[in-house]
Amino acid sequence: MRATAKRLRSERGAERAVLVGVEFGRSRGAAAGESWPESASQGASVAQPNRTSNHASRPALQRGAAGPRNSGPVLTPEESLAEFRELTLSAGGRVAAELMQRRPRPDPATLIGSGKVEEIAGVAASTEADLVLFDHDLSPTQLRNLESALPCRVLDRTQLILDIFARHARTREGQLQVELAQLQYLLPRLTGRGKAMSQLGGGIGTRGPGETQLETDRRRIQRRIDQLKLDLEAVRRVRKQQRQRREAVPVPTVALVGYTNAGKSTLFNTLTGAQVFSSARMFATLDPKLRAIELPSRRKVLLSDTVGFIRNLPHTLVTSFRATLEEVAQAEVLLHVRDASSSYGEEQKAQVERVLGELDSLAKPRIEVLNKIDLLPDKERAALLARTNTGPKAESTAVPLSALTGEGTQALLEALDRALYSDPVIEAELRVPQQEGAALAAIDAGMLVHARRYEGNLVHLTVSGPASLVGRMRRFRVRGT
Repeated sequence: MRATAKRLRSERGAERAVLVGVEFGRSRGAAAGESWPESASQGASVAQPNRTSNHASRPALQRGAAGPRNSGPVLTPEESLAEFRELTLSAGGRVAAELMQRRPRPDPATLIGSGKVEEIAGVAASTEADLVLFDHDLSPTQLRNLESALPCRVLDRTQLILDIFARHARTREGQLQVELAQLQYLLPRLTGRGKAMSQLGGGIGTRGPGETQLETDRRRIQRRIDQLKLDLEAVRRVRKQQRQRREAVPVPTVALVGYTNAGKSTLFNTLTGAQVFSSARMFATLDPKLRAIELPSRRKVLLSDTVGFIRNLPHTLVTSFRATLEEVAQAEVLLHVRDASSSYGEEQKAQVERVLGELDSLAKPRIEVLNKIDLLPDKERAALLARTNTGPKAESTAVPLSALTGEGTQALLEALDRALYSDPVIEAELRVPQQEGAALAAIDAGMLVHARRYEGNLVHLTVSGPASLVGRMRRFRVRGT
């Protein structure tokens, strides 16, 4: 299965892909009996040359900078296809052409109908495409029929996402999780994948001794799945031990969550000073990172960067990456990073909350981080800043910022300081002998000193800091404080 990671690389460079978007049911906003728009039923349109995607330029995903407040919770077929284009580029492919098929209902044999299959075959041949990518999951039967009818390989949405995960997995843990998801996806799709895997029948001339090749392959894959689950269970035990050691010291964990390419890794680097890999490509982060940061109150927290979510995230990925996503389940506060410049931010938010629900983490305290405000026009940006009050008495938990420039990060740290409920910040009056150098150094390092006064051999301090640290200084506290 590891060879899957190389599917979208060929000797002549990036492979050329034909993208196929689909929509079933009546078009959004269409009246009863209204026919499909003529432009929607047209054939393929050859795409522009391979686009680059970075923080400053996002032509495929941005149809405007209206921000998340202007979008409904449903993507149009064109927006969905634009996101699928970004997935293709993240996988190292090059878009040769794009087609859109609208039908009242899916075709059981080919998903899109025989006429559209013939059209795609012609487009794939004329563009010398290496593969056809469907922005929809294909059943084993549909996948087999399409591979027989088209002159190149066929991949569906889940296969493409799994391929991207395989390319980006760096650690042993990440590779195990990706391989498990790939095998779980492949197992029910073995039937009919070539004559070598076909089952023996019950008629004359079809009987044979022992297992069929299909049954042998199924048994081998199932054994490998069982072994991967054992390996990942060992990873979970190690993570549990690490968390137990961390819990011995009251340092809460804060997890970054959000849609893929929302800027989580860039924000992680800005807040921690780390140099973890960040990219405008989707799913650049698969392996979790954990770093300590200091809040304005001098409290220390551990910040965790996690894998991004996406619309229709394959369930096999959620289950396979459960060991990694346990950091989300154990976090005290979640920072939900959103792309403020996206034209369908509400849909992205709904998808993230859906995955959080699967992880039983939807009820956790969350702070919405509206990232990439530097990409908004001045008027949009000013309106967003006016709506989000981040002061001490703010009713909104949304914090606008730019992880790239650092603007707004201080307001985020202050909001996070207010949201934490473990080891709360308390005020105290301390009277410390000057010879207690270790205690004075701990106070200066871990508390905010609001006033300092010397009286003989004593240092009178008015401080605020974590309750755990103030408790360690209880022998120096002035009575009544």
